[in-house]
Amino acid sequence: MDHAAPDRARSGPEDGSGPQRVANDAEGMELALAEAHAALAEDEVPVGAVVVLDGLVLARGHNRTRALCDPTAHAEVLALRRAAEVAGVGRLVGATVYTTVEPCFMCAGALSHARVARVVWAVRDPKFGGAVSLGAVLTDPRMNHRCQIAEGERADEVRALLRGFFEDKRRKARDNTNTPGQA
Repeated sequence: MDHAAPDRARSGPEDGSGPQRVANDAEGMELALAEAHAALAEDEVPVGAVVVLDGLVLARGHNRTRALCDPTAHAEVLALRRAAEVAGVGRLVGATVYTTVEPCFMCAGALSHARVARVVWAVRDPKFGGAVSLGAVLTDPRMNHRCQIAEGERADEVRALLRGFFEDKRRKARDNTNTPGQA
C-alpha cells in the first residue's frame, strides 16, 4: 500500500528531476514555506515541513488534518513518515527538519523519537508549541534524545501567511453569522 499518496507527503523535488540539495537554513525554510502554501491552497492550516539528511531532501509534507480527517496529519508527522519510508529506517539520525511553525507536543515527540539532530522553525506557537512556548520536548535534559533547535528563519513571511489564513477564517465565520435568512 502506498502511504505517500493519501498523506501527500513527497520526497525529492517537485519536478521529479532527482535529489534536491539544501545548503542552508534559508533554502530549507524556503521549501517548508512552499509546503505551507500548498496547505493553504487545500484550505488547511498553512504549515509545511521538510526533512533533510546529508544535504538532500528526503521528504516534505504539509498539514492535511482536514482532508484526511486525521488529527495526527500534521506537516511534520507526514514528512517524517515519508522520510523514514524513503530512508528505510525508523530513526533519522543526523536529519534536520525545517518546519514553518514551532512543533506541537505530538510533533516534537515524533521528532525526538525519530532521533533527528536539528529542528528549525520560523515562528513560535504560543498556544500549542511543545518545543519552547509551552514545553521543551526537544531539549529537555531528562529526555534520552535532545535536538538542536533554531528559530526565526522567514518568520515575517510565515507570520503573515498564518495571520491571513486565520483572519480569513474569522471573516468568513462572521459573514456566515450575519447573513440574513440563515438559521
